[in-house]
Order: sequence, then structure tokens, then C-alpha cells
Amino acid sequence: MPPTFDAAALAHVAVAALGGLAIGVEREWSGHAAGPRARFAGVRTFALLGLVAGLCGWLWTVGLAGPSLVLMAGAGALVVAAYLSASRRDVDGTTEVAALVVLAAGLLAGLGQIRVASGCIAVTLLLLVEKRSLHGWVSRLDRAEMRAGARFAVMAAVILPLLPPGPYGPADTVRPRVLWALVLLFSGLSFVGYISRRAIGSERGYALAGTLGGLLSSTSVTLTFSRLSRIRPDDAVALAAGTLGANAMLFPRVLLATAVLALPLTRVLWPAFVVPAVIAAVLTVRQLRVAPHTAPSSRPTPEENPLQIKAALQMAALFQAVLFGVAFATRWFGQSGVYGSAAVLGLADMDALTISMANLVNADTAPIVAARAVVIGATVNTIVKLTIAAVIGRGRFRTLTVAGLAAIAVTLAAALWASYFFS
Repeated sequence: MPPTFDAAALAHVAVAALGGLAIGVEREWSGHAAGPRARFAGVRTFALLGLVAGLCGWLWTVGLAGPSLVLMAGAGALVVAAYLSASRRDVDGTTEVAALVVLAAGLLAGLGQIRVASGCIAVTLLLLVEKRSLHGWVSRLDRAEMRAGARFAVMAAVILPLLPPGPYGPADTVRPRVLWALVLLFSGLSFVGYISRRAIGSERGYALAGTLGGLLSSTSVTLTFSRLSRIRPDDAVALAAGTLGANAMLFPRVLLATAVLALPLTRVLWPAFVVPAVIAAVLTVRQLRVAPHTAPSSRPTPEENPLQIKAALQMAALFQAVLFGVAFATRWFGQSGVYGSAAVLGLADMDALTISMANLVNADTAPIVAARAVVIGATVNTIVKLTIAAVIGRGRFRTLTVAGLAAIAVTLAAALWASYFFS
């Protein structure tokens, strides 16, 4: 019985041809298909390549693997021959590589993998259109950023897969792969914060720099800006805005971490964070309007290493110690042990507390118990930062920051009380 070319096959081949057409339009629009340095393919050639690849996929599905292989090999040989000819005067092979992507995506479309094929074409088209932006971004990278990117790639692609998943040790709390994933998480956040500051620039002032610093540690931003308020009293409002902005970032940061690690915890926790997050954001914006562009003379939190690997390793070690402590406290004191551990940990760090509570939820602890522990830790942590601002800060910075942090602490305490009263 001869193979049939039905409506589904027609749709698949059409997607393949349209994908080639899209890439061809970009190549013509960007000027790579005309002129003395023109490459081998324009809109028509790319559309035909997509069509051939789609037909090859269809032929394979109906059992005609031989003709499919011959056609694909011929199309691939055409692309290679075109590059060999053009490389004598120009080594740029972007058009030829795009043609190979069109062939691969067209073959996938002909096989029925429409989503994967469309995704490949879309990503390729984006890379081609954003050529100038990508080259400009790469030109702005310095040696520290390149080294950090290479190190992060090794940490994620080489070390992580080699580590055993565990669990080991007392109460099955040692999980090497999870611990290293936390190192990647913390160092990745450091890298994102570093790149964001480089992209935005310090001229936007302490307020924006402090808010971005909240991606890493609101406590360190509070301490740093409190010290700066002593020597730069004229920048008090901008410093206060940056401090409150960093504290506003604490709440989405915690919710994002719980959403990744233990979604049931996020569902119970988020109502307690809405009001304090809104208060912090409103106060930040209000003070930004007063001093929107006060430029710092130096970076408030200098980072010689964009990845902050040492700090990430210390955080992972602290997290492991917290797991031991929480497991011990839970075994001997029940829920009260969890709450006590949360209060103690909130004195220093919220990230380790957040991850340890998510781990407890994954180990069948009630999400409401873990959520209350996180709120307790956040309340204690806010009081610590309030104390730092009151003791170290000076002038108007101290007044504005203490008032804002006090409002945040009160709303967190009210949310904790409501969780008991209405549960």
C-alpha cells in the first residue's frame, strides 16, 4: 500500500517550510543574501531547505528511510560546500549554521515534533536578530566575569552530576548533591546581582544599588549603609531607600526559594509576606522620589569575585549545621524546637532557614509549622536589622530606616499572630 500524505503530514511539512522562510527573511533583511559578501542562501533557498527537511521527516515516518537519508545528506552537503566556497573570502559561518538548524528543525517538524522544531527556529531567529546586542554585551565582559562564568559552568556541569544524592549521616540529613545545588544557587544569585549592577551602573545611586544588593543579603546592605550614613549624611535618604529596598527584596527571594524547593510551603507562607513586602516597597519608592539619583562615590558592597564561592560554601555548611540542629530540636522538643531554631537562625541568616524549612516540608512536616518558623525567623531578622540601623546609623537615615523596619516587623508579628488565631 503506497504511503499517504494526509492533512497532518501537510501541516508538519508546512511548519518546516515556514521555519526556513522565517530564517531566510532575516538573512535577506540583515543583508547577508546580497552584495559582494553575500552568502549562499536567501529567503527562497531557506524556505526550500525547510521544505526538503520536512519531506524527509515525513518519508521517515512512512518507512522510506533510504530516500530520507539521501535527501538530508544531499542538503547537508550543499550547505557544507557553500561554506567551503565562501570561507575563502570570509570565515563567517552564521548563515550556513542557520541552514543546518533549519534542516534539523524541518526534519523534527516532519517527524511530528512541532513544538521542538518551532522552539529551535524561534531561538535561532532571536540570536540572528539580536546580533548587535549580543556582540555589545560580550564586549563589555571583563576578565572576572569570564572566569566566573567558566567556573560556574564547571561547578554545574561537571561537579554536580558526580556527587552522590545521599542521604547519609544522622537522621539522613547529609545530601551532597543537594548541598552543592545550594552552592550553585547562592553563587548564581551573587553573579546575577553583580551583572545587574554592572549593567545598570552606580550612577543610579545608593537606592538602586541597595535594592539589588537585597538579592544577596539584606542584612549586609543594612550594615553597610548604616556605616555609610556616618560619613555621608547628605545621602541619608538615598541610603535609607536602598536599605528598605533590600529588605523589600527579602520577601520575593524567600518565596522564590520555597517555590523551587517546596511549593506547599509557598502556598501557606505567601499571605504573611504580602503586607510587609508592600510596606517596604512603598517606603522605598517614596524615598526614591526624594533622592532618586544620588550617586555613590564607591560601590556599597564591593565584590572582587562575582560568584562569591567562598561565601556560598560557608552558607552550605551553615545550612548543613542547621539541618542537624533542626533535626535534633524536632526530635527532642517537637514543634517548639523548630520555632526556637528558627528564631536563633533568624538572628544571622534567612536563606539557610528558608531552605531547612523547605527540607522539613519535603520530609512530611506540616507546611503551616514550617511557614510559622519562617515568619518567626523573618521577624527576628528584621528586628536585628532595625537594631543595626538604630545603633550604627546616624541622622535622618536612622530615623527613616528604623521607622520602616519597625513597620515591617509589626506586620510580620501580626501575620504570625493571625496564623494562630484563625487556624
